[in-house]
Parts: sequence; structure tokens; C-alpha cells
Amino acid sequence: MSDEMQQRKAIAERLKLAREQAGLSQGQVALKLDWHRPTVSEIEAGRRRVAADEVGLFAKLYGVDVNWIVTGDDIDADPAIQLAARVLSKLKREDAEKILKLLRRLPPAGDAE
Repeated sequence: MSDEMQQRKAIAERLKLAREQAGLSQGQVALKLDWHRPTVSEIEAGRRRVAADEVGLFAKLYGVDVNWIVTGDDIDADPAIQLAARVLSKLKREDAEKILKLLRRLPPAGDAE
């Protein structure tokens, strides 16, 4: 597999992961971006290239860094968040999903209750 194809597959995998962690379906993403659902599917399968402006749209929609989508690196990540991500990645999928569901219910940092 060429380097370009490997990079496209890696970006596709990160986009799918970010979408799932955002709790969105491909159909919901397509609606929000005013695209057809197969477009999202083709991107996540690595069969369609993602333009720079589209990477920005995905990053904003999913609440992730553009750099992470493109390279897999998050240079601004808090070490505690990196640790949490490593621990989550080692859990059984169903356990990780339960924790992510709980985290989505927490108020964002800085919100007063």
C-alpha cells in the first residue's frame, strides 16, 4: 500500500473514531454538513480524499483538533487527557462506550452549576 493510501486510511479511521465519540451517525453528519450520507461513508472508508476545508468542518463538528485528524498527533493535549485516552483504548469496547456516554453528560469546563 502506498504512503498516500496509508495516510488516507489513517485519516479515515480518525474521522470515524471522532464521529463515534461525538455520538453522531453518518446520516447526522451528512445532514449537519449538507452532504449526502454516502459521501461521509466514502470518506470514512478511505475511498474519497478529504479536502483541507472539509477537515476543518469535521474538526469543528466533532470538537477535535485539525492536527489530530491529519497526523494523529495532538500537540496541545493535556497529559491527563492523553493518559485517559490510553486507558480507554485498553478497555473492552462496551465498557469504554459506557464511560464515554457518562463523560458526554458532564458539563463543559468552566460551566457553573
